[in-house]
Amino acid sequence: MKALSLLFIASAGITSLSYGQGLLPGKISGDLMTNMNFFSRDSSIKASDNPLYDNLLSGGEAWLGLRYSQEGFDAFVRMDVFNNSNLLVPIQPTTGFGIGAWGISKDVQKLNITGGYIYDQIGSGSIFRSYEDRGLLIDNALVGLRLKYQLSDNISVKAFTGQQKFLFTRYQPIIKGLSMDGNFNFKNKVFLNPGFGVVNRTLDGKSVDAVVTRTNNLPLEQRKEAKYNMYAGSVYNTLSIGGFSWYVEGALKSEEAFNDYKGNLEYNPGSFLYSTLSYAMEGLAINVTGKRTQNFVMRTSPSENANLGMVGWQPLVAQIRPQRLIARYMPQSLDWSEMALNGNVMYVPNDNYDFNVSYTHINKLDNEKLYREAYFETNIRSLRDIRLTLGLHYMEYNQEYYQFKPGVPMVKAITPFAEFVYKLSPKQSLSVQAQYMDTKQDFGSWAFLQLEYAIAPMWSFAVSDMYNIKPAHTEQKAEHYYNFFIAHTRGANRFSAAWVKQVEGINCTGGVCRYEPAFNGLRVMVTSTF
Repeated sequence: MKALSLLFIASAGITSLSYGQGLLPGKISGDLMTNMNFFSRDSSIKASDNPLYDNLLSGGEAWLGLRYSQEGFDAFVRMDVFNNSNLLVPIQPTTGFGIGAWGISKDVQKLNITGGYIYDQIGSGSIFRSYEDRGLLIDNALVGLRLKYQLSDNISVKAFTGQQKFLFTRYQPIIKGLSMDGNFNFKNKVFLNPGFGVVNRTLDGKSVDAVVTRTNNLPLEQRKEAKYNMYAGSVYNTLSIGGFSWYVEGALKSEEAFNDYKGNLEYNPGSFLYSTLSYAMEGLAINVTGKRTQNFVMRTSPSENANLGMVGWQPLVAQIRPQRLIARYMPQSLDWSEMALNGNVMYVPNDNYDFNVSYTHINKLDNEKLYREAYFETNIRSLRDIRLTLGLHYMEYNQEYYQFKPGVPMVKAITPFAEFVYKLSPKQSLSVQAQYMDTKQDFGSWAFLQLEYAIAPMWSFAVSDMYNIKPAHTEQKAEHYYNFFIAHTRGANRFSAAWVKQVEGINCTGGVCRYEPAFNGLRVMVTSTF
Protein backbone atom coordinates (compact mmCIF):
# COMPACT_ATOMS: atom_id res chain seq x y z
CA MET A 1 0.00 0.00 0.00
CA LYS A 2 3.01 2.32 0.36
CA ALA A 3 3.31 2.43 -3.44
CA LEU A 4 -0.33 3.49 -3.74
CA SER A 5 0.08 6.21 -1.11
CA LEU A 6 3.25 7.61 -2.67
CA LEU A 7 1.68 7.61 -6.13
CA PHE A 8 -1.37 9.59 -5.06
CA ILE A 9 0.75 12.00 -3.00
CA ALA A 10 2.92 12.64 -6.06
CA SER A 11 -0.14 13.05 -8.31
CA ALA A 12 -1.79 15.42 -5.84
CA GLY A 13 1.40 17.44 -5.59
CA ILE A 14 1.70 17.77 -9.35
CA THR A 15 -1.99 18.74 -9.59
CA SER A 16 -1.58 21.43 -6.92
CA LEU A 17 1.56 22.72 -8.61
CA SER A 18 -0.18 22.91 -11.99
CA TYR A 19 -2.97 25.07 -10.60
CA GLY A 20 -0.47 27.24 -8.69
CA GLN A 21 1.51 27.90 -11.86
CA GLY A 22 -1.56 28.48 -13.98
CA LEU A 23 -1.03 25.33 -16.04
CA LEU A 24 -3.78 23.10 -17.38
CA PRO A 25 -5.11 20.55 -14.86
CA GLY A 26 -4.26 16.91 -15.39
CA LYS A 27 -6.46 14.16 -16.79
CA ILE A 28 -7.59 11.16 -14.74
CA SER A 29 -8.74 7.98 -16.49
CA GLY A 30 -9.14 4.35 -15.57
CA ASP A 31 -10.45 0.93 -16.43
CA LEU A 32 -12.02 -2.11 -14.79
CA MET A 33 -12.02 -5.75 -15.84
CA THR A 34 -13.80 -8.38 -13.75
CA ASN A 35 -14.27 -12.10 -14.42
CA MET A 36 -16.37 -14.50 -12.36
CA ASN A 37 -16.57 -18.27 -12.82
CA PHE A 38 -19.23 -20.51 -11.30
CA PHE A 39 -18.14 -24.14 -11.58
CA SER A 40 -20.71 -26.86 -12.28
CA ARG A 41 -19.39 -30.40 -11.90
CA ASP A 42 -19.69 -32.64 -14.98
CA SER A 43 -17.67 -35.85 -14.69
CA SER A 44 -18.63 -36.94 -18.23
CA ILE A 45 -16.24 -34.33 -19.68
CA LYS A 46 -13.77 -34.48 -16.74
CA ALA A 47 -14.88 -31.13 -15.31
CA SER A 48 -14.53 -32.57 -11.82
CA ASP A 49 -12.18 -34.04 -9.20
CA ASN A 50 -10.45 -30.81 -8.23
CA PRO A 51 -11.14 -28.22 -5.50
CA LEU A 52 -12.85 -25.78 -7.87
CA TYR A 53 -15.64 -28.20 -8.83
CA ASP A 54 -15.74 -30.33 -5.69
CA ASN A 55 -15.59 -27.70 -2.94
CA LEU A 56 -15.15 -24.03 -3.87
CA LEU A 57 -17.73 -23.80 -6.70
CA SER A 58 -16.87 -20.21 -7.67
CA GLY A 59 -13.90 -17.94 -8.24
CA GLY A 60 -12.71 -14.97 -10.20
CA GLU A 61 -10.29 -12.15 -10.76
CA ALA A 62 -10.39 -8.39 -11.27
CA TRP A 63 -8.11 -5.56 -12.35
CA LEU A 64 -8.87 -1.91 -11.51
CA GLY A 65 -6.51 0.69 -12.97
CA LEU A 66 -6.20 4.45 -12.52
CA ARG A 67 -4.04 6.78 -14.63
CA TYR A 68 -3.13 10.45 -14.22
CA SER A 69 -1.57 12.54 -17.04
CA GLN A 70 -0.49 16.16 -17.05
CA GLU A 71 1.94 17.88 -19.46
CA GLY A 72 4.67 15.25 -19.69
CA PHE A 73 3.94 13.60 -16.35
CA ASP A 74 2.14 10.24 -16.16
CA ALA A 75 1.30 8.08 -13.17
CA PHE A 76 -0.71 4.89 -12.91
CA VAL A 77 -1.68 2.32 -10.31
CA ARG A 78 -3.52 -0.99 -10.72
CA MET A 79 -5.22 -3.13 -8.13
CA ASP A 80 -5.23 -6.90 -8.80
CA VAL A 81 -7.67 -9.29 -7.14
CA PHE A 82 -7.62 -13.10 -7.31
CA ASN A 83 -10.29 -14.97 -5.34
CA ASN A 84 -10.10 -18.72 -6.02
CA SER A 85 -8.98 -17.82 -9.55
CA ASN A 86 -8.31 -20.64 -12.03
CA LEU A 87 -6.08 -18.58 -14.33
CA LEU A 88 -2.64 -19.48 -12.96
CA VAL A 89 -3.26 -23.23 -12.58
CA PRO A 90 -6.63 -24.16 -14.14
CA ILE A 91 -7.32 -26.98 -11.65
CA GLN A 92 -6.10 -25.17 -8.51
CA PRO A 93 -7.34 -21.94 -6.86
CA THR A 94 -5.17 -18.84 -6.59
CA THR A 95 -6.06 -16.14 -4.05
CA GLY A 96 -4.39 -12.78 -3.51
CA PHE A 97 -5.01 -9.04 -3.31
CA GLY A 98 -2.71 -6.08 -3.72
CA ILE A 99 -1.12 -3.49 -5.96
CA GLY A 100 -0.43 -5.41 -9.15
CA ALA A 101 1.36 -2.57 -10.92
CA TRP A 102 2.21 1.11 -10.52
CA GLY A 103 4.47 3.57 -12.26
CA ILE A 104 5.47 7.18 -12.73
CA SER A 105 6.90 8.76 -15.86
CA LYS A 106 8.20 12.27 -16.56
CA ASP A 107 9.56 13.96 -19.67
CA VAL A 108 12.51 16.22 -18.88
CA GLN A 109 13.33 17.91 -22.17
CA LYS A 110 14.59 15.02 -24.36
CA LEU A 111 14.84 12.53 -21.49
CA ASN A 112 11.96 10.32 -20.36
CA ILE A 113 12.30 8.85 -16.86
CA THR A 114 10.03 5.92 -15.94
CA GLY A 115 9.99 3.97 -12.71
CA GLY A 116 7.78 1.21 -11.37
CA TYR A 117 6.16 -1.56 -13.42
CA ILE A 118 7.32 -1.13 -17.01
CA TYR A 119 5.89 -2.71 -20.18
CA ASP A 120 8.25 -2.52 -23.14
CA GLN A 121 10.21 -4.57 -25.66
CA ILE A 122 13.30 -4.57 -27.87
CA GLY A 123 12.65 -5.20 -31.57
CA SER A 124 10.09 -7.97 -32.04
CA GLY A 125 10.64 -9.05 -28.43
CA SER A 126 13.05 -11.94 -29.01
CA ILE A 127 15.58 -10.86 -26.34
CA PHE A 128 13.25 -8.80 -24.17
CA ARG A 129 9.51 -8.24 -23.92
CA SER A 130 7.61 -7.25 -20.80
CA TYR A 131 3.90 -7.52 -21.52
CA GLU A 132 0.53 -8.57 -20.14
CA ASP A 133 -1.95 -11.20 -21.34
CA ARG A 134 -4.70 -11.59 -18.77
CA GLY A 135 -6.33 -14.56 -20.50
CA LEU A 136 -3.23 -16.66 -19.77
CA LEU A 137 -2.32 -14.73 -16.59
CA ILE A 138 0.93 -13.55 -18.11
CA ASP A 139 2.19 -10.32 -16.55
CA ASN A 140 5.90 -9.99 -17.20
CA ALA A 141 6.29 -6.35 -16.19
CA LEU A 142 9.83 -5.18 -15.47
CA VAL A 143 9.87 -3.75 -11.95
CA GLY A 144 12.60 -1.14 -12.07
CA LEU A 145 13.80 1.96 -13.91
CA ARG A 146 13.88 2.93 -17.60
CA LEU A 147 15.52 5.92 -19.27
CA LYS A 148 14.77 6.95 -22.87
CA TYR A 149 16.68 9.75 -24.55
CA GLN A 150 16.02 11.34 -27.93
CA LEU A 151 19.54 11.82 -29.32
CA SER A 152 18.20 13.49 -32.46
CA ASP A 153 15.06 13.68 -34.54
CA ASN A 154 15.96 10.26 -35.97
CA ILE A 155 17.69 8.35 -33.17
CA SER A 156 16.59 7.34 -29.66
CA VAL A 157 18.35 5.28 -27.01
CA LYS A 158 16.78 3.31 -24.16
CA ALA A 159 18.25 1.67 -21.05
CA PHE A 160 16.53 -0.23 -18.26
CA THR A 161 17.18 -2.39 -15.22
CA GLY A 162 14.97 -4.30 -12.80
CA GLN A 163 13.38 -7.62 -11.89
CA GLN A 164 10.47 -9.42 -13.52
CA LYS A 165 7.07 -9.38 -11.82
CA PHE A 166 5.34 -12.57 -10.68
CA LEU A 167 1.86 -11.96 -9.25
CA PHE A 168 2.56 -9.84 -6.12
CA THR A 169 6.25 -10.77 -5.86
CA ARG A 170 9.31 -10.60 -8.13
CA TYR A 171 11.75 -13.10 -9.55
CA GLN A 172 15.12 -12.46 -7.91
CA PRO A 173 17.44 -12.38 -10.99
CA ILE A 174 18.30 -8.91 -12.33
CA ILE A 175 17.57 -7.93 -15.95
CA LYS A 176 19.45 -5.07 -17.63
CA GLY A 177 19.09 -3.87 -21.20
CA LEU A 178 20.07 -1.23 -23.74
CA SER A 179 18.67 -0.50 -27.20
CA MET A 180 19.02 2.12 -29.91
CA ASP A 181 16.41 2.76 -32.60
CA GLY A 182 16.46 4.88 -35.72
CA ASN A 183 13.87 6.36 -38.06
CA PHE A 184 15.09 7.59 -41.44
CA ASN A 185 13.48 8.44 -44.75
CA PHE A 186 14.96 9.38 -48.09
CA LYS A 187 12.90 11.80 -50.16
CA ASN A 188 9.77 10.37 -48.51
CA LYS A 189 10.14 7.30 -50.72
CA VAL A 190 12.47 4.99 -48.82
CA PHE A 191 11.96 4.45 -45.08
CA LEU A 192 14.39 2.70 -42.72
CA ASN A 193 13.83 1.77 -39.06
CA PRO A 194 17.06 0.10 -37.90
CA GLY A 195 17.87 -0.85 -34.33
CA PHE A 196 19.90 -3.04 -32.03
CA GLY A 197 19.61 -4.18 -28.44
CA VAL A 198 21.50 -6.05 -25.75
CA VAL A 199 20.23 -7.74 -22.58
CA ASN A 200 22.08 -9.08 -19.55
CA ARG A 201 20.39 -11.32 -16.99
CA THR A 202 22.23 -11.92 -13.71
CA LEU A 203 21.15 -14.85 -11.54
CA ASP A 204 20.86 -14.59 -7.77
CA GLY A 205 22.75 -16.99 -5.49
CA LYS A 206 19.76 -19.24 -4.85
CA SER A 207 19.11 -19.69 -8.58
CA VAL A 208 22.77 -20.54 -9.21
CA ASP A 209 22.72 -23.09 -6.38
CA ALA A 210 19.70 -24.76 -7.99
CA VAL A 211 21.58 -24.98 -11.32
CA VAL A 212 24.66 -26.44 -9.59
CA THR A 213 22.56 -29.11 -7.87
CA ARG A 214 20.97 -30.18 -11.15
CA THR A 215 24.32 -30.03 -12.97
CA ASN A 216 25.89 -32.40 -10.44
CA ASN A 217 23.27 -34.98 -11.40
CA LEU A 218 24.39 -34.94 -15.05
CA PRO A 219 26.95 -37.40 -16.49
CA LEU A 220 30.51 -36.10 -16.00
CA GLU A 221 31.01 -35.35 -19.71
CA GLN A 222 27.91 -33.08 -19.74
CA ARG A 223 28.72 -31.03 -16.66
CA LYS A 224 29.69 -27.39 -17.09
CA GLU A 225 30.22 -24.44 -14.82
CA ALA A 226 27.03 -22.67 -13.78
CA LYS A 227 27.14 -19.03 -14.87
CA TYR A 228 25.67 -16.05 -13.10
CA ASN A 229 25.37 -13.98 -16.29
CA MET A 230 23.66 -14.54 -19.61
CA TYR A 231 24.05 -12.07 -22.50
CA ALA A 232 21.85 -11.68 -25.57
CA GLY A 233 21.90 -9.24 -28.47
CA SER A 234 19.69 -8.53 -31.47
CA VAL A 235 19.88 -6.43 -34.64
CA TYR A 236 16.72 -5.53 -36.56
CA ASN A 237 15.46 -3.30 -39.36
CA THR A 238 12.30 -2.42 -41.28
CA LEU A 239 12.67 -1.30 -44.89
CA SER A 240 9.66 0.25 -46.66
CA ILE A 241 9.58 1.31 -50.31
CA GLY A 242 6.15 2.04 -51.77
CA GLY A 243 4.05 -1.09 -51.35
CA PHE A 244 7.06 -3.16 -50.34
CA SER A 245 7.98 -3.79 -46.68
CA TRP A 246 10.68 -6.04 -45.17
CA TYR A 247 11.36 -6.68 -41.50
CA VAL A 248 14.34 -8.77 -40.41
CA GLU A 249 15.75 -9.56 -36.98
CA GLY A 250 18.66 -11.72 -35.87
CA ALA A 251 19.66 -12.51 -32.30
CA LEU A 252 22.29 -14.50 -30.39
CA LYS A 253 22.58 -15.48 -26.75
CA SER A 254 25.56 -16.71 -24.75
CA GLU A 255 25.94 -20.25 -23.47
CA GLU A 256 24.00 -20.98 -20.31
CA ALA A 257 21.98 -23.67 -18.60
CA PHE A 258 18.35 -24.06 -19.70
CA ASN A 259 15.57 -26.63 -19.72
CA ASP A 260 15.30 -28.56 -22.97
CA TYR A 261 12.04 -29.86 -24.46
CA LYS A 262 11.90 -32.75 -21.97
CA GLY A 263 12.74 -30.56 -18.97
CA ASN A 264 16.32 -31.80 -18.72
CA LEU A 265 19.17 -29.38 -18.05
CA GLU A 266 21.27 -28.47 -21.08
CA TYR A 267 24.18 -26.07 -21.71
CA ASN A 268 24.27 -24.36 -25.11
CA PRO A 269 24.31 -20.94 -26.79
CA GLY A 270 21.24 -19.92 -28.76
CA SER A 271 20.28 -18.23 -32.02
CA PHE A 272 17.15 -16.67 -33.53
CA LEU A 273 16.36 -15.39 -37.02
CA TYR A 274 13.03 -13.91 -38.07
CA SER A 275 11.88 -12.11 -41.20
CA THR A 276 8.64 -11.04 -42.83
CA LEU A 277 8.38 -9.72 -46.36
CA SER A 278 5.21 -8.12 -47.74
CA TYR A 279 4.04 -6.41 -50.90
CA ALA A 280 0.72 -4.65 -51.46
CA MET A 281 -0.89 -2.99 -54.45
CA GLU A 282 -4.48 -2.30 -55.44
CA GLY A 283 -6.39 -5.56 -55.18
CA LEU A 284 -3.41 -7.71 -54.17
CA ALA A 285 -1.38 -8.34 -51.00
CA ILE A 286 1.40 -10.93 -50.59
CA ASN A 287 3.20 -11.82 -47.37
CA VAL A 288 5.97 -14.32 -46.59
CA THR A 289 7.21 -14.96 -43.03
CA GLY A 290 10.04 -17.20 -41.85
CA LYS A 291 11.69 -18.06 -38.53
CA ARG A 292 14.60 -20.20 -37.38
CA THR A 293 15.11 -20.85 -33.66
CA GLN A 294 17.78 -22.93 -31.93
CA ASN A 295 18.17 -23.14 -28.13
CA PHE A 296 16.87 -19.58 -27.74
CA VAL A 297 15.35 -20.03 -24.29
CA MET A 298 15.07 -16.65 -22.52
CA ARG A 299 14.00 -17.11 -18.87
CA THR A 300 14.60 -15.37 -15.58
CA SER A 301 16.35 -18.58 -14.49
CA PRO A 302 16.70 -22.23 -15.62
CA SER A 303 14.31 -23.18 -12.80
CA GLU A 304 11.34 -21.63 -14.66
CA ASN A 305 9.36 -23.38 -17.38
CA ALA A 306 6.00 -23.32 -19.18
CA ASN A 307 4.81 -19.67 -19.28
CA LEU A 308 6.69 -18.61 -16.13
CA GLY A 309 9.64 -16.23 -16.10
CA MET A 310 9.66 -15.47 -19.83
CA VAL A 311 12.16 -12.69 -20.56
CA GLY A 312 11.77 -12.84 -24.33
CA TRP A 313 8.90 -13.57 -26.71
CA GLN A 314 9.02 -15.03 -30.22
CA PRO A 315 6.61 -14.01 -32.99
CA LEU A 316 4.20 -16.63 -34.27
CA VAL A 317 4.64 -17.69 -37.90
CA ALA A 318 1.42 -19.68 -38.27
CA GLN A 319 -1.64 -17.48 -38.72
CA ILE A 320 -4.18 -17.31 -35.89
CA ARG A 321 -7.53 -18.65 -37.08
CA PRO A 322 -10.84 -17.43 -35.59
CA GLN A 323 -12.75 -20.61 -36.43
CA ARG A 324 -13.57 -22.50 -33.22
CA LEU A 325 -12.59 -25.98 -34.45
CA ILE A 326 -9.40 -24.96 -36.25
CA ALA A 327 -8.23 -22.95 -33.24
CA ARG A 328 -8.09 -26.17 -31.17
CA TYR A 329 -4.80 -27.06 -32.87
CA MET A 330 -2.77 -23.87 -32.86
CA PRO A 331 1.04 -24.40 -33.00
CA GLN A 332 2.88 -22.30 -30.43
CA SER A 333 6.29 -20.71 -31.02
CA LEU A 334 9.09 -23.04 -29.92
CA ASP A 335 12.25 -21.93 -28.11
CA TRP A 336 14.33 -25.07 -28.61
CA SER A 337 14.18 -26.03 -32.28
CA GLU A 338 11.99 -24.62 -35.04
CA MET A 339 12.15 -23.88 -38.75
CA ALA A 340 8.92 -22.20 -39.83
CA LEU A 341 7.62 -20.67 -43.06
CA ASN A 342 4.28 -19.08 -43.95
CA GLY A 343 3.05 -17.62 -47.23
CA ASN A 344 -0.20 -15.71 -47.70
CA VAL A 345 -1.89 -14.14 -50.74
CA MET A 346 -4.98 -11.89 -50.57
CA TYR A 347 -6.69 -11.04 -53.88
CA VAL A 348 -9.54 -8.51 -54.08
CA PRO A 349 -10.77 -8.18 -57.69
CA ASN A 350 -13.64 -5.84 -56.73
CA ASP A 351 -15.82 -4.72 -53.82
CA ASN A 352 -17.95 -7.88 -53.99
CA TYR A 353 -15.31 -10.58 -53.63
CA ASP A 354 -12.02 -11.32 -51.93
CA PHE A 355 -9.89 -14.48 -51.83
CA ASN A 356 -7.34 -15.51 -49.23
CA VAL A 357 -4.89 -18.41 -49.68
CA SER A 358 -2.09 -19.39 -47.30
CA TYR A 359 0.31 -22.23 -46.53
CA THR A 360 2.33 -22.92 -43.37
CA HIS A 361 5.26 -25.34 -43.03
CA ILE A 362 6.93 -25.97 -39.63
CA ASN A 363 9.64 -28.52 -38.79
CA LYS A 364 12.22 -29.02 -36.09
CA LEU A 365 15.80 -28.36 -37.16
CA ASP A 366 16.31 -32.13 -37.50
CA ASN A 367 13.42 -32.12 -40.05
CA GLU A 368 10.86 -33.76 -37.77
CA LYS A 369 7.44 -32.68 -39.04
CA LEU A 370 5.56 -30.40 -36.63
CA TYR A 371 2.83 -28.59 -38.57
CA ARG A 372 1.37 -28.25 -42.05
CA GLU A 373 -1.52 -26.01 -43.01
CA ALA A 374 -3.27 -25.14 -46.26
CA TYR A 375 -6.03 -22.53 -46.03
CA PHE A 376 -8.53 -21.02 -48.47
CA GLU A 377 -11.22 -18.43 -47.74
CA THR A 378 -13.47 -16.24 -49.83
CA ASN A 379 -15.87 -13.46 -48.81
CA ILE A 380 -18.84 -12.75 -51.04
CA ARG A 381 -20.73 -9.45 -50.75
CA SER A 382 -22.56 -9.35 -54.09
CA LEU A 383 -25.99 -9.81 -52.51
CA ARG A 384 -27.58 -6.84 -50.78
CA ASP A 385 -27.36 -6.90 -46.96
CA ILE A 386 -25.64 -10.31 -47.06
CA ARG A 387 -22.03 -11.35 -46.50
CA LEU A 388 -21.11 -14.97 -47.12
CA THR A 389 -17.78 -16.51 -46.09
CA LEU A 390 -16.74 -19.91 -47.44
CA GLY A 391 -13.51 -21.71 -46.69
CA LEU A 392 -11.52 -24.92 -46.49
CA HIS A 393 -8.69 -25.80 -44.10
CA TYR A 394 -6.25 -28.73 -44.14
CA MET A 395 -3.93 -29.39 -41.22
CA GLU A 396 -1.30 -31.81 -39.94
CA TYR A 397 -0.49 -31.17 -36.28
CA ASN A 398 2.17 -32.96 -34.22
CA GLN A 399 0.12 -33.41 -31.06
CA GLU A 400 2.80 -35.59 -29.47
CA TYR A 401 5.33 -32.74 -29.58
CA TYR A 402 3.16 -29.65 -29.10
CA GLN A 403 1.02 -31.10 -26.30
CA PHE A 404 3.63 -33.37 -24.67
CA LYS A 405 1.57 -36.54 -25.27
CA PRO A 406 3.98 -39.42 -25.97
CA GLY A 407 2.84 -41.96 -28.53
CA VAL A 408 -0.21 -40.16 -29.93
CA PRO A 409 -0.43 -39.96 -33.75
CA MET A 410 -0.15 -36.87 -35.95
CA VAL A 411 -3.53 -35.13 -36.11
CA LYS A 412 -4.66 -34.85 -39.73
CA ALA A 413 -7.84 -32.89 -40.32
CA ILE A 414 -9.79 -31.24 -43.09
CA THR A 415 -12.31 -28.56 -42.11
CA PRO A 416 -14.81 -26.85 -44.42
CA PHE A 417 -16.43 -23.80 -42.86
CA ALA A 418 -19.00 -21.14 -43.69
CA GLU A 419 -20.44 -17.97 -42.19
CA PHE A 420 -23.63 -16.22 -43.26
CA VAL A 421 -24.29 -12.65 -42.07
CA TYR A 422 -27.60 -10.95 -42.86
CA LYS A 423 -28.12 -7.27 -42.07
CA LEU A 424 -31.72 -7.03 -40.92
CA SER A 425 -31.59 -3.25 -40.44
CA PRO A 426 -28.92 -0.55 -39.93
CA LYS A 427 -28.55 -1.74 -36.31
CA GLN A 428 -29.59 -5.40 -36.38
CA SER A 429 -27.80 -8.38 -37.85
CA LEU A 430 -28.07 -12.15 -37.80
CA SER A 431 -25.10 -14.46 -38.34
CA VAL A 432 -24.72 -18.22 -38.63
CA GLN A 433 -21.39 -20.07 -38.43
CA ALA A 434 -21.02 -23.71 -39.48
CA GLN A 435 -17.85 -25.83 -39.34
CA TYR A 436 -17.08 -29.51 -39.72
CA MET A 437 -13.69 -31.02 -38.81
CA ASP A 438 -13.07 -34.48 -40.22
CA THR A 439 -10.29 -36.33 -38.38
CA LYS A 440 -9.65 -39.81 -36.99
CA GLN A 441 -7.19 -38.64 -34.31
CA ASP A 442 -7.48 -37.09 -30.85
CA PHE A 443 -11.21 -36.75 -30.02
CA GLY A 444 -12.29 -37.57 -33.58
CA SER A 445 -14.56 -35.50 -35.84
CA TRP A 446 -16.42 -32.37 -34.74
CA ALA A 447 -19.38 -30.33 -35.96
CA PHE A 448 -19.89 -26.74 -34.84
CA LEU A 449 -22.90 -24.46 -35.29
CA GLN A 450 -23.42 -20.96 -33.89
CA LEU A 451 -26.30 -18.52 -34.22
CA GLU A 452 -25.77 -14.88 -33.21
CA TYR A 453 -28.18 -11.94 -33.12
CA ALA A 454 -26.80 -8.43 -32.57
CA ILE A 455 -28.52 -5.11 -31.92
CA ALA A 456 -25.82 -2.48 -32.30
CA PRO A 457 -24.40 -1.03 -30.20
CA MET A 458 -26.06 -2.40 -27.07
CA TRP A 459 -26.99 -6.08 -27.30
CA SER A 460 -25.54 -9.37 -28.52
CA PHE A 461 -27.01 -12.88 -28.14
CA ALA A 462 -25.43 -16.16 -29.23
CA VAL A 463 -26.04 -19.88 -28.90
CA SER A 464 -23.70 -22.59 -30.16
CA ASP A 465 -23.07 -26.32 -30.07
CA MET A 466 -19.76 -28.09 -30.59
CA TYR A 467 -20.63 -31.74 -31.17
CA ASN A 468 -18.15 -34.63 -31.10
CA ILE A 469 -20.03 -36.25 -33.95
CA LYS A 470 -17.61 -39.14 -34.66
CA PRO A 471 -15.51 -40.02 -31.59
CA ALA A 472 -12.10 -41.48 -32.40
CA HIS A 473 -12.40 -44.19 -29.74
CA THR A 474 -15.27 -46.59 -29.19
CA GLU A 475 -15.35 -45.92 -25.44
CA GLN A 476 -15.92 -42.20 -26.07
CA LYS A 477 -19.41 -40.78 -25.89
CA ALA A 478 -20.56 -38.35 -28.60
CA GLU A 479 -20.77 -35.26 -26.36
CA HIS A 480 -22.53 -31.96 -27.05
CA TYR A 481 -20.74 -28.83 -25.81
CA TYR A 482 -23.42 -26.14 -25.63
CA ASN A 483 -22.72 -22.44 -25.09
CA PHE A 484 -25.21 -19.64 -24.40
CA PHE A 485 -24.01 -16.03 -24.46
CA ILE A 486 -25.49 -12.58 -23.81
CA ALA A 487 -23.74 -9.20 -23.72
CA HIS A 488 -25.00 -5.69 -23.04
CA THR A 489 -23.06 -2.48 -23.66
CA ARG A 490 -24.17 0.78 -22.10
CA GLY A 491 -21.82 3.67 -22.68
CA ALA A 492 -18.37 2.74 -21.42
CA ASN A 493 -19.68 -0.30 -19.52
CA ARG A 494 -20.03 -3.81 -20.90
CA PHE A 495 -21.71 -6.72 -19.13
CA SER A 496 -21.64 -10.29 -20.41
CA ALA A 497 -22.63 -13.73 -19.20
CA ALA A 498 -22.15 -17.13 -20.79
CA TRP A 499 -22.97 -20.69 -19.89
CA VAL A 500 -19.93 -22.57 -21.15
CA LYS A 501 -19.34 -26.26 -21.68
CA GLN A 502 -15.81 -26.53 -23.03
CA VAL A 503 -13.72 -29.52 -24.05
CA GLU A 504 -10.15 -29.82 -22.77
CA GLY A 505 -7.49 -28.48 -25.11
CA ILE A 506 -4.81 -25.91 -25.80
CA ASN A 507 -5.49 -22.19 -25.40
CA CYS A 508 -3.16 -19.95 -27.42
CA THR A 509 -2.65 -16.20 -27.59
CA GLY A 510 -0.01 -14.70 -29.87
CA GLY A 511 2.10 -17.85 -30.04
CA VAL A 512 2.05 -18.52 -26.29
CA CYS A 513 -0.03 -21.56 -25.37
CA ARG A 514 -1.01 -23.68 -22.40
CA TYR A 515 -3.16 -26.69 -21.67
CA GLU A 516 -6.59 -26.03 -20.17
CA PRO A 517 -8.82 -28.77 -18.76
CA ALA A 518 -12.51 -29.06 -19.56
CA PHE A 519 -14.78 -26.35 -18.16
CA ASN A 520 -18.45 -26.41 -17.29
CA GLY A 521 -20.31 -23.53 -15.69
CA LEU A 522 -21.24 -19.87 -15.81
CA ARG A 523 -18.83 -17.08 -16.75
CA VAL A 524 -19.67 -13.45 -16.01
CA MET A 525 -17.58 -10.47 -17.13
CA VAL A 526 -17.82 -6.74 -16.46
CA THR A 527 -15.55 -4.20 -18.18
CA SER A 528 -15.57 -0.43 -17.90
CA THR A 529 -13.50 2.59 -18.89
CA PHE A 530 -13.71 6.06 -17.41
